[in-house]
Parts: sequence; structure tokens; C-alpha cells
Amino acid sequence: MKKTKNTILCIVILVAALISCVDKKSKQGTSQSSDSIQPKESINDGWEYLFDGKTFNGWEKLGGDATYRVNEGMIVGTTAPPSDTSNTFLVTKKNYDNFVLEFEVFLDLAPNNYHNSGVQIRSHSLPELSNGLVHGYQVEIDPDTTARSGGIYDEGRRGWVHDLRDNPQAKKAYKPGEWNHFKVIADGPGIKTWVNGVPAANYTDNLDSEGFIGLQVHATDSDKPLNIKWRNIRVKLI
Repeated sequence: MKKTKNTILCIVILVAALISCVDKKSKQGTSQSSDSIQPKESINDGWEYLFDGKTFNGWEKLGGDATYRVNEGMIVGTTAPPSDTSNTFLVTKKNYDNFVLEFEVFLDLAPNNYHNSGVQIRSHSLPELSNGLVHGYQVEIDPDTTARSGGIYDEGRRGWVHDLRDNPQAKKAYKPGEWNHFKVIADGPGIKTWVNGVPAANYTDNLDSEGFIGLQVHATDSDKPLNIKWRNIRVKLI
């Protein structure tokens, strides 16, 4: 009988030890799993998405009669009839100074018509200047034979200030009829751009240190409406 009681006692102790071990491992596994999931703020790492995928909250339209709409998480700009010779812009209500900007863009192919676009940075619209004409640095989106995507154009003022003529690799970076990724760093007087990872503009200028970001729909000679699509528009202050 004594032997039987000792055997039962040993079994109880063994079972208790196994339960304790399993519980400890379970807690450790839970802790490791929790640590491996980063909070949303850490994943974004300072990025601000300028477009929520559903509305134009934080944006306003300036300039011509081209239209903008939201479609499947994208901003779609559509050209106005050729009779409207004004460029149109969808711009942020907030101004930005030093930042990294990234976006993807897709332009309809229009081989027999003029069709280009651009993204304004550090730009302005002032009532006292040409009735609010949008002006400022523009990162060119140019699928035409001039191939100047990623160059810097001074919209409404000086025209081309950095047209990539000395950067043949950048002039080949844009892919017509596909989604293209742009990156822009505006830091102090310096503006640098990349198109699909290829370095494009490296421009220094002191004219504007801050301003809005804007999506351009350029005037066209096409009777058929042409679209420009943007997605994944995000900015990080530096």
C-alpha cells in the first residue's frame, strides 16, 4: 500500500511539473509573438499618406476645368476639352517645407496628342499674382519623346530649370503605359528626384522654401478625354 501511495505521489509531482513547463513555454511564445508585431506608427516610420483612398479631404482644386475623381483607391484626373487652355491642379491645403515625397503615377497613352503631367512641390496660388495662377517647382511627368520625367519645371514663372539634358539614364527611366514610381527629396535649397529608382534631377535653388503639393492635369489638344492616375501618395518630413 505504501509503495502504491509513493507511486501515485510521484505521478502527481511529474504531472504538475509538466503543466508548469507547458505554461511557461506558452507565456514565452505569447511574448515573442507580441514583440514581433510592430505598432502601426513604427511600420509607417513617419510617413503621412496624403490621400486616404476614399475622399479629397485635405485637398482643393485650382486652375482649369479638368476633373478629379476617386476610383478604386486612386486619384484619377481627366483632361478638359481642348478649348480649356488652362492647367488644372488638385493641391494640398497644407504647406510642406523639407520632406521626402513618394508617389506612383500612370498616364494614358496618347501618341498623336499632347499629354503630360507633373506634381507641384513648394508651390503657391496667390490672389495678387495673376489672379491666383499656380506657380512653383514641378516634378515633370513627361511620356513624350522629349523624355524629361523627373526634371524640374518652374510652373507659371521661369519654365524649365533642370531638363535632364545631361542625364541620359534618367531620360530612359520612365515607362510609358505602366505605373511609374517617383521619389522627391526637398531639403533646404536642394531638390533631388528619382524615377523608378534612377537618379534624375539634382537641383539647387533658393526661390521657394515651402508650399503646397499638387497634382497637375495639363491642358491638351485631344478631343478624347485622357486620364492621369495617382496612388500611394505619401510624404515624410525631414
